[in-house]
Parts: sequence; C-alpha cells; structure tokens
Amino acid sequence: MRRLKSLAILFVGILLAYSLKAGNEQRAGEAGASQLLINPWGASTGWANSNMSAVKGLEAMYLNVAGLAFTKKLDLGFTYTNYLKGSNININNFGFATKSGEAGVLAAGITMFNFGDIPITSVENPDGTGNTFKPTYTTITASYARVFSNAIYGGASLKVITERIDNLNATGVAIDAGIQYVAGARDNFRFGVSMQNVGPTMKYSGNGLAYRAFTPNDIYMTFDFQSNEFELPSLLRIGVSNEFMLAEDHFLTLAGSFTSNSFTSDQYSIGAEYNFMNYFLARGGYTMEKGIFSDSERKTAFAGLSAGATLKIPIDKENGTFLNVDYSYRNTNPFHGIHTIGVRLTL
Repeated sequence: MRRLKSLAILFVGILLAYSLKAGNEQRAGEAGASQLLINPWGASTGWANSNMSAVKGLEAMYLNVAGLAFTKKLDLGFTYTNYLKGSNININNFGFATKSGEAGVLAAGITMFNFGDIPITSVENPDGTGNTFKPTYTTITASYARVFSNAIYGGASLKVITERIDNLNATGVAIDAGIQYVAGARDNFRFGVSMQNVGPTMKYSGNGLAYRAFTPNDIYMTFDFQSNEFELPSLLRIGVSNEFMLAEDHFLTLAGSFTSNSFTSDQYSIGAEYNFMNYFLARGGYTMEKGIFSDSERKTAFAGLSAGATLKIPIDKENGTFLNVDYSYRNTNPFHGIHTIGVRLTL
C-alpha cells in the first residue's frame, strides 16, 4: 500500500508539472520532433488510439507504457507503415518485451523513418546538383512496467531521439509514464492515464549551420549560425474502456480517450473492437478535434477515421503462443491514407 501511495503521489506530481507547461493550439508548429506523435503500431492505430486504457503487451510502449505489465512471457513485434501514401515516407518499427521477475516487464524498441533520397539543390543549381541526401529520424525506447496489485499497473519509458541529415543533426531525450486501473468481475473495466514526450529542449548542430562568403573587404570567411532550441511535443492522455460479453467467446470492447496536446489541438478519440473467439479481431475508431469536419479549417492531414483487423494464428495454444498479423488504415486528406501492417509473436 505504501508503494502504491508513493506511485500515486509521484504521478500526480508529474501531471502537475505537465499542466504548468501545457500550451494550446496557438503554439502549433513551435515544437520539434513531431514524429513522436505518430503511432507506428498496427493494432492500436486501427481504433484511433482510443484504447490507451486497455492496450496490452508490446504496443503499450506507445500509448500507455503501463500496459506492458500484462506481457506473459515474451512479445516480439515488427511493423511497416506506408505513411501518407504518395509521399514516399515509410516507417519501420521493431520492439520486444520480456518478463523480468515475478511482477516486472522490460521492453525495448526502435522506430526509424525513411524519407528516401532527396535531391540537393543550391542557389546556383535550383533544379539539383545531381547529388542526394537522406534524412533519418530514429527513436530508441527502453521501458519498464510492473504489476503493483491486482488492479493497478504502472510503467515508464526513456526515449532517445535523433534527427540527422548529411551535415546537420539533433539529439534529445524524453520520458513517458503511465498507469492503468482494472476493475469489474471479469477485469472488463479499465481506466488509464499516460504522459508522453516530456524532456529538455533539442537543438541542431553541425556543419550545415556554417556559411562561407566574401566580406565587404573581399575576405573569404566562414560564418557560424546558431540554431534555436525547440521543445518536444509533450501530451497527456486519459481514457476508459469496457469489454462486453456478447456470447461465449464473443466480446465487444468500447473505448474512449482524451489527449491534451501542448502544441496543437486537443483530441477526443472513440473506438470499438469485436473479438471473435480470440482468433479474429475487427476494430474501428474516430478522432475528433477542432475543425476536423472542414477541409478549410482542419490543421492536420488526418481526416479522423481509422479501421483495422488482427488475425491470431495459434502456434502452441496450450502455452498461449500466437502469431498475430495486424493491419490498420488511417484516412487522410491530402494523400491516400496511412497503411500499417505488422506481425507479433506472443508467448
């Protein structure tokens, strides 16, 4: 009980610290590392991230790290995302979670953005110099979650963020923290709170900030410019969910969440998932924010609607070993949506 009280006090303190620095949509565009706002996993994106209170296993590393505590033995996963189809941006994501002791779970993951080869242009060669560069965004995450009681689960993550082009780079760190509360006769009701992307500012450095030119005295010199610091896109999520038994081995889960963003509009997400005998799961969701129904007022490429499905292939049913194949689609305007496909091996 003392441990739970200490955890609650710590988490409330973190939330208060977050509320002091939280902003609003008027600050949109002021933060950097916006890739931290993109969920790379295939199941939770299918119902618009609304399941943050019920997410379990490896996928919890993004939405609510407390859900990692439900990992039974080992959870391995890989996803590929065709981001904003037509933009030639792809996301590769890999992670694993493993049991650590009786009540703990350790996890690690890496998310990499591939922007392809971009032509190098200059004032003298606006159509390109014939050379290319390849930007890279990489986020490495290490997480720990723990079962504190039959009803309370908690966890935290440390992220290392790197952004790099040929002659310019930035590196930063951020932390996530989350709690899930479980209640009901079948543990069917869940409540969750998570805080994400809280950390110090980032700053670019490298030779790309240097500029060589002649002075008025015809002296050829190198001028070094300083990059402004930028904040991380911190946010707070709160969500609830409830699972209903429709019939034996047939379940329907309804979920909803609220996301308070520091640098853009707040979001409300709702979603539902139908579970057929724990072999096939179909889900859908919708994310609402200010101006989402108007093409002229919407400030994001996301159009709100998400959908997806999971096929669970039993490998060793007695020991609970499954191979999960996940797919999700997120509607966007412009471009032709976001497609994510992934596989997970759970033991």
